[in-house]
Amino acid sequence: MDIFYPIQLFADWFTYGLLNIVPKTLLASAVNFFVFDTIKIFILLSIIIFAVSIIRSYLPPEKIRTILSHKNKYIGNILASLLGIITPFCSCSAIPLFLGFIQAGVPLGTTFSFLVASPMINEVALVLLLGLFGWKIALMYIVSGLIIAILSGIVIGQLKVENLVESFVYQNSVNGNIDLPSMTRKERIEYAKDYTLDILKKVWPYILVGIGVGAWIHGYLPADFLAKYAGSGKWYAVPLAVLIGIPLYSNAAGVIPLVSALTEKGVSMGTTLAFMMSVTALSLPEFMILKKVMKIKLIIIFAGIVGMGIIFTGYLFNVIL
Repeated sequence: MDIFYPIQLFADWFTYGLLNIVPKTLLASAVNFFVFDTIKIFILLSIIIFAVSIIRSYLPPEKIRTILSHKNKYIGNILASLLGIITPFCSCSAIPLFLGFIQAGVPLGTTFSFLVASPMINEVALVLLLGLFGWKIALMYIVSGLIIAILSGIVIGQLKVENLVESFVYQNSVNGNIDLPSMTRKERIEYAKDYTLDILKKVWPYILVGIGVGAWIHGYLPADFLAKYAGSGKWYAVPLAVLIGIPLYSNAAGVIPLVSALTEKGVSMGTTLAFMMSVTALSLPEFMILKKVMKIKLIIIFAGIVGMGIIFTGYLFNVIL
């Protein structure tokens, strides 16, 4: 039996019993979708974020910086990308850690691997993709995101563009090891509980808006409308989705429910996931913040490399799926 079946039963009771909406109508479909996905996503988020928070309690920023500073640069790219899974989930909140890495002497290419991975492939994205699309799509997305992050960091590192980072960033460099107090088991559990609640407080509006828009698309948009313009047979669909996603700003919690609804209406999986990657990893607010610490040329290089990786991934997903 589907583990989410009890939630579906509740959504059916709420929609058809409590609200007394006529089944098989556009409104019923939209409301049922909204209730089911909202409950499922919040349950998954609570469980996974709590578990990841326990892991994170063993890896404070100072320890992460120390680890990355003493590794081979290619290993550093891999580790930095993997660390993106258990670090802040939106690009703007990842930037302070990005600066901390540079100031601690972590190679620039390694820090860019982290900056790409953190908003794109984190526990929130993993949970939502797993709940809405299943483990195969979630795994493919995570692996492709890791590859983009690793290769982007390696390429930027090879370009030797440290001179394009504002000088004041390096002037605030720190050296030496920092003695970190260890946490007890009770403290870790308390930290994980507080962090989980804090994340849920921050993302619940994004989740509700994303699911709400997705529910409207699910219930009211004709099944073939989007497929006509953004199906897998349209060569321009993937790059157009990436370009549309850049000016938008959201985190995975807000955009994935929308992605789910788009795929149900016939938009190809590669196109929708490329859109999601673009929104989370190449947001305009992120560029505006980065402009304060690096020159525009470096931002263009960063966006170009990551953008090409996302477009390639979108086309690849369309072919495979």
